[in-house]
Amino acid sequence: MMIAAVGESMWKNGAACGTTYTFRCTGPTNQCTGNSVTVKVVDRCAGCQANQFNLSQEAFTMIAKTDAGRININYA
Repeated sequence: MMIAAVGESMWKNGAACGTTYTFRCTGPTNQCTGNSVTVKVVDRCAGCQANQFNLSQEAFTMIAKTDAGRININYA
């Protein structure tokens, strides 16, 4: 389940649903796995700031260690 939710400004009343993004963790090596992951937007994240994403656990663990919590990313 490589899915994500996006902040309200990116959600745009559902227009972002189905959009795909590829993420790579840019934090310290003790947080990042070195992998990238492509996810599909399926929901909005009410608690997220403008350019924040909430990744599914499966997607997050592809790019970062579970205990990292919040991480810095590059995405396209």
